[in-house]
Amino acid sequence: MIRVVLPPHLRNLAQISGEVSVDISGAVTQRRVLDAIEERYPMLRGTIRDRGTGQRRAYVRFFACAEDLSNEPPDTPLPARVATGEEPFLVVGAMAGG
Repeated sequence: MIRVVLPPHLRNLAQISGEVSVDISGAVTQRRVLDAIEERYPMLRGTIRDRGTGQRRAYVRFFACAEDLSNEPPDTPLPARVATGEEPFLVVGAMAGG
């Protein structure tokens, strides 16, 4: 099981609380984790990634094991501690302004 932590506004939209767990078969990548999240919670489609291009939204960041993975290719395997469920995959809503 892969543990995923979503930002509060996406948890509200999906009507969930706390972490989400998803099963991934094969390599554990950003793309596969996000595909599983969007399949399980279809109301989140288009909120984390653009529906047409599949690219990460500008104000969404991905973290795992204290590393910013936001600019990694979506098919790069996630760290082993995420793949084993020891550490969560974090989807974070970034903020802008001054």
